[in-house]
Amino acid sequence: MGPGPSDVDPRVLAAMARPIIGHLDPEFISMMDQVKTMLKAVLQTENELTMPVSAPGSAGMETCFVNLVEAGDKVIVCQNGVFGGRMRENVERYGGTAIMVEDEWGQPVDPAKVEAAFAEHPDAKILAFVHAETSTGVRSDAKTLCQIAQKNNALTIVDAVTSMGGVELDVDGWGIDALYSGTQKCLSCPPGISPVTFSNKAVEVVKARKTPVASWFMDTNLVMGYWGGSGKRAYHHTAPVNALYALHESLVLLLNEGLENAWSRHDLHHQALKAGLEAMGLELLVDEEYRLPQLNSVVVPEGVDEAAVRSALLQNYSLEIGAGLGALAGKVWRIGLMGASCNRRNVMQCLDALENTIREQGIDVGQGAAQAAAKVYQN
Repeated sequence: MGPGPSDVDPRVLAAMARPIIGHLDPEFISMMDQVKTMLKAVLQTENELTMPVSAPGSAGMETCFVNLVEAGDKVIVCQNGVFGGRMRENVERYGGTAIMVEDEWGQPVDPAKVEAAFAEHPDAKILAFVHAETSTGVRSDAKTLCQIAQKNNALTIVDAVTSMGGVELDVDGWGIDALYSGTQKCLSCPPGISPVTFSNKAVEVVKARKTPVASWFMDTNLVMGYWGGSGKRAYHHTAPVNALYALHESLVLLLNEGLENAWSRHDLHHQALKAGLEAMGLELLVDEEYRLPQLNSVVVPEGVDEAAVRSALLQNYSLEIGAGLGALAGKVWRIGLMGASCNRRNVMQCLDALENTIREQGIDVGQGAAQAAAKVYQN
């Protein structure tokens, strides 16, 4: 129950154990087409350039930046946590200039600040932001931010690593140009694959580059020869066959459940967890309006050894929760409710274990109060 990886569904684990076949085998290519179709459905897009990068979410991030950023480009980068900082590093490593829009950790990206950045830098080519900031558990208003970028004739690059499958995500409806995600969060799949999508507008920008894409492996002009449309596929790299079996099965599970049902499930269990935490007198870092149900940042009470609590939860209850990162290190616990990990049994076990462990440190959080407060399950 940390910030990822989440538990993997048994059906996904079973899919990974299937016999390997060649990455150019006709049956595998058929499965590739199915994966692309399902990714489009989950991301709510018709983008032809929608595919899984054969590497984790960080490689998906680099795929978006290395294809769209050239030397001298101005990119407005929003940072309200750790992963906005990684966006900045990508821009600068590929020769661009990062125009930083910074917000307090635990707060969403402020659209007014983005408007001001475009007013000061009308020649900015790209707006980059994190939809669901994994380091804090805050959700920014992707639709509004994309509208600001469109008004200023700029592309958007969006980090959706933690949001995909857990909360609403509408690539075409919001006008997102480039997006990357990961498999190990709300898709309940092992880490190692990064879904990405590029709009037609973004594809045209890649094709019109003045310089070659700096990465051979991540050059979409090349890899789409393998992940492209129907018909003959050109060899690009040896795809991770069994990892893609897993992604295929996880997408089947998600679409069988239904996107809106999955979003509702994440919210339901978040509400129960929130009620139990508050009954213990614990506070959540992020205001409810912007809070991610799948990533809950809990403020560590004064007098509690946060690392000792995490260690005791793991040793005594086989329960993993995450530590704070960066500016929030030592100040919060990050409790994940993602994919297959997002269920009633886990929520109730977490509340019970956390209550017992904090009480053992001499802090009165009320015996039995947490589980009793999870009234959402009594309906």
